[in-house]
Amino acid sequence: MPEKIKIGIIICDRWNTCAGGKCLRSLHNREGAFSIYKDKEVELVGYTTCGGCPGGNVEYCPEEMKKNGAEVIHLATGFVVGYPPCPYIDHFCDFIKEKYHMKVVIGTHPIPQKYYLTHKNLGTWESSEWKKKIQLTLTDEKTRLSYD
Repeated sequence: MPEKIKIGIIICDRWNTCAGGKCLRSLHNREGAFSIYKDKEVELVGYTTCGGCPGGNVEYCPEEMKKNGAEVIHLATGFVVGYPPCPYIDHFCDFIKEKYHMKVVIGTHPIPQKYYLTHKNLGTWESSEWKKKIQLTLTDEKTRLSYD
């Protein structure tokens, strides 16, 4: 029986009406950031927004997710593909790790091609810091196109 990991997903509030289709599809297919769970069973135990800038919901929602067994919090791909990308993402990562002692992964579904092209043209992700942040969600062009 494969190891089971329980996760929570926090999405950027600018996508607050998102039904989670891309995140759930990529979780099921183990694509994007969920590729790290190729050989594991994954259970989603929480899904919510950050609460809007500057992310007030991030202060307490990981606690609820942890009570439901979450070991890892995924900050959804929307945090990096929106324009501008979330200016608080590093704060969220640091806060969740420090306060809740949970692993934090930046990303969920693969970056859609339309966002990839825009940010490439703008040079948004050129720094080594941003390249590291989008590493799990960058994928190949065929996969990115399937998430447009």
